[in-house]
Amino acid sequence: MLALAGLTFWLERTVREEEGVHPSLRRHDPDYVVDNLLHTRFNAQGVVESTLAAVKMLHYPDDDSTDLVAPRVVQTKPSEPRVTLTADRGALSQDGEEVFLYGNVLLVREGGPDRSETRMRTSFLHVVRGHSVIRTDRDVVITEENRVLSGRGMEYHNDSKELFLRERVRGRFEPKNKDTSAK
Repeated sequence: MLALAGLTFWLERTVREEEGVHPSLRRHDPDYVVDNLLHTRFNAQGVVESTLAAVKMLHYPDDDSTDLVAPRVVQTKPSEPRVTLTADRGALSQDGEEVFLYGNVLLVREGGPDRSETRMRTSFLHVVRGHSVIRTDRDVVITEENRVLSGRGMEYHNDSKELFLRERVRGRFEPKNKDTSAK
């Protein structure tokens, strides 16, 4: 009789614990999916500062996470070159201020009259949008015209144009070719 009472108490307690948690919160299933996402951020003057696009966005209620398929972030600030980031997949922080890019990450900063295009490749990139900071703890290769710079671990502050490479830094800088064929 005592064993039956103990088993009944245990079963009743187990059922009550499961009733408190909604079934959707026990599984990692998306509660909504957005195809062809396009999010545009404007500054106080109504000028576009950045856009975030993705083939698909999935939100998961169990941990309030957001995943992106084929994300593309474009930062456009007045009188600065456009910066475009692409990756195979990504994730957003809960407040949307941080973007995490994974797999075949490519950053392209457009060139201008006095500066050539810059490309950066890595397998992971962390973008803090509000502070204009881009960082990674992985290998990174940066190419610009006749220059190649590589290392492991990088932080770039877009506002101050400061680039920090942490370890195994290597660089190759070649002189610009001068046209000697003029007669």
